[in-house]
Amino acid sequence: MTPDQILSRVLYKDQDVIVLDKPAGLAVHAGPNSPDHLELYFEALRFGWADNPRLAHRLDRDTSGCLVLGRHDKAIKRLGKAFEQHRVSKVYWSVCIGSPPGDRGTVDAPLLKVSARGQGWRIKVDPAGQTSITDWSVKGRGEGLTWMEWRPRTGRTHQIRIHAQHLGCPLLGDPYYGPDPETRVRLHLLAREIAVPPLGPSKEPILVTAPPPEHMIEALRRCGWDG
Repeated sequence: MTPDQILSRVLYKDQDVIVLDKPAGLAVHAGPNSPDHLELYFEALRFGWADNPRLAHRLDRDTSGCLVLGRHDKAIKRLGKAFEQHRVSKVYWSVCIGSPPGDRGTVDAPLLKVSARGQGWRIKVDPAGQTSITDWSVKGRGEGLTWMEWRPRTGRTHQIRIHAQHLGCPLLGDPYYGPDPETRVRLHLLAREIAVPPLGPSKEPILVTAPPPEHMIEALRRCGWDG
């Protein structure tokens, strides 16, 4: 990525908040396997402010779509409280392999992080895990694939990916929880929409929608999307 490319992905900006269309494949912050990451480009997103914006939440490296940044300390504190109190609503789209049982429902399956020497960590459904709840609905089907909408009530790591697997319809392109660990298809998961409540008495609520990434368009169209 370049700073200009990051700038071109700004979906919304006001005095407090930036909402970015995070590209798939780019980690949000530094890590052992993330020499290139989104925070390296935050200087380009100052828009005249003295300090860089900061992350208000996270998205997985391979997930694209709506990512909220706070532009100053007060905004970060207010955003943090809104996320903690579950007052920020998120909508995700995915394309799944196979089909869930029915057209809509709720997955209530606790998630636990486990590690194995030499194999890294994974998330699994386990009664000892953290409460994890996701509402889901089918938006279209075609050629063995299902276009699904997800509304997570909790915000656990890999929540939608595991809950899709738990339903019997893992996400297309998921190398960890899908049927093919050697897949060369990119993960078909989009943070489609985010709704942020007013961050002050004179502020308005924020509602932002992200477009599907290029790699999801063909599969979405096979399932009936006409965008």
